[in-house]
Amino acid sequence: LINKIMAKSDTSINQMNKLFENYILVDVGANLTNRKYLRDLEPVISRAKDAGVQKIIVSSSSLKSSREALRLSRIYPGTLYASAGVHPHEAKSWVDDSLATLRDIASNCECVAIGACGLDYNKNFSPPDIQRLVFRQQVYLSTVLSEGLQINIQEHILLELILIDATLYPRSVNLVRIGNSLMAIEFSARQIEGTEERFLTKDNSENGLRALLESGNIQLDRLLVQTDSPFMYPNARAAKLPDHVKNALTERSLSFLQRYCTFQRNEPCSLPVIVEIVAALLGKSPEDIALATSFNALKVFGLS
Repeated sequence: LINKIMAKSDTSINQMNKLFENYILVDVGANLTNRKYLRDLEPVISRAKDAGVQKIIVSSSSLKSSREALRLSRIYPGTLYASAGVHPHEAKSWVDDSLATLRDIASNCECVAIGACGLDYNKNFSPPDIQRLVFRQQVYLSTVLSEGLQINIQEHILLELILIDATLYPRSVNLVRIGNSLMAIEFSARQIEGTEERFLTKDNSENGLRALLESGNIQLDRLLVQTDSPFMYPNARAAKLPDHVKNALTERSLSFLQRYCTFQRNEPCSLPVIVEIVAALLGKSPEDIALATSFNALKVFGLS
């Protein structure tokens, strides 16, 4: 009996030590409905938790994936949360009752955000006028439901459109960037915060994401992080990544990245590497970035 008690005690201590080794993180955008996770979603989520990612918002791009995101959030309550939205590429599928359908999905307590939505004039998979219509309706829905808004920002005209719409809808809207790391934040009828979308590990332009982080102009209460899995693999060996950033990456975080993530399929367990890169560029500790971004995610999306 004593041996059993001691063994149980050792297990509890090991579990606690493992917890303290981890950051506590929230991935505010992972495409877990993607077909690349069809066969092994359970271990993907388990690895994310082992890496310290306690909560994940499952991104959506269509009504179909919105329903699937909601289904997954019910299978993994308290860990997965859903977003519900129609991506600009899918805007052409929007019909008269789409808004009502989207509202039914988004009204569930497991759904915490509208999106990903926005405008994409680079490829124009959907006509621009349809993109604008669908985007406006989703902005409207986010204000009605008081939910966060996940937006793809690729054109300067989007900011103009947001400004116009923000004056139409009196409630503030939480703005979340889709990208390798997220600069979030919020805008009201008189204020917009946002940055250009860039690859964190590739961009070293004068006005890019890395320069913005190194400038020290980013407030920690306006910062969120995401992996955008299975996309946006954070290449920790990228030639453009400064040496001091590479040297700041911990062996534990790199082990998850190198063992489980590839350019073909990124996973939420890569989030600690992203946090450590952001921390090194900001000149802060990764623990501070983890704490701030997790708190921001809880606040912005109302996570339990």
